[in-house]
Amino acid sequence: MNTSKAHLFIEGRVQGVFYRAFTRNLASKLGINGWVRNLYDGRVEALFEGNRELIEQAIEECRRGPAGAVVGNIDVRWEESSGEYKGFEIRY
Repeated sequence: MNTSKAHLFIEGRVQGVFYRAFTRNLASKLGINGWVRNLYDGRVEALFEGNRELIEQAIEECRRGPAGAVVGNIDVRWEESSGEYKGFEIRY
C-alpha cells in the first residue's frame, strides 16, 4: 500500500458547522487514520495518514465540507508517513 501523511489547515467558515464530525466520519468511511481539531484562529487542522489516493479523495471532500461550511482554502503539507495513528479522532 502507498502510505502517505497529509497535514491540512482548513480556512473559511469551518467552525460551528460540524466540520470536525464531518471529517471524522469521512476518514472513518475511507479507512484513514489521524485526527482533526479546531484552532483558536478559526481554522480547522487535520492530519490524515493512510493510502495516498484515499487521502486525496478525502481532501477533495473537505473542500466541500458539510452543509453550512464555506471552505475558503486548504493548505496541504505532505509529510513522511509514521504509522503512529490508529483510527481517527476529534481532538480538543
